[in-house]
Amino acid sequence: MIPADLPPQRAAVLAYLRRELAAGHAPSLAEIAAAFGFSSRNAAQKHVQALLAEGLLEQVPGRKRGLRLPGGGADLLPLPVLGRVAAGPPIGADIGLDQQFWLDRRLFTLRPDYLLRVQGDSMIDDGILDGDLVGVQRTPEARDGQTVVARVDGELTIKRLQRGPHRIHLLPRNRAHAPIEVRPGQDFAIEGVYCGLVRPG
Repeated sequence: MIPADLPPQRAAVLAYLRRELAAGHAPSLAEIAAAFGFSSRNAAQKHVQALLAEGLLEQVPGRKRGLRLPGGGADLLPLPVLGRVAAGPPIGADIGLDQQFWLDRRLFTLRPDYLLRVQGDSMIDDGILDGDLVGVQRTPEARDGQTVVARVDGELTIKRLQRGPHRIHLLPRNRAHAPIEVRPGQDFAIEGVYCGLVRPG
């Protein structure tokens, strides 16, 4: 509920921030100003500071986009987007902090450590689409049949793991793509297991 005594514009800012934060996006002051047609970020900052002072928002110290919903720390995870992962032929890791989302941990089957942005369509039969953000739990181990993020010859791909007696295969979930066979001695490592996804609006 939005307090009835809030000025209308401040109530609108709070409603906007609640929607954005619940979707995992912490808007910058510039984005708030643009959303409401403020002439400068100062007006946005005044509203944010007033909402913080009234306990209607919380600020994570030391973070540029550190706004969060009150009491949300128990249910929301801060997850950095660390680059792209191929759903197709492997692509370069492209590691570099892109942005960070606060996401409800209930979106994921396992607790993820980070997010990767999917590029390609090889996993569409598992509901993983181009542009999705996939949650990844960092681990070098995975069971046969799990969907994993694997590094092959220095490049990342997301596939379903199949362990055979003499070979490892990384299986796509789209008949248009061929499996990847990991050859003996090839540079290969499991970077993590798939935990779930977020589809940006």
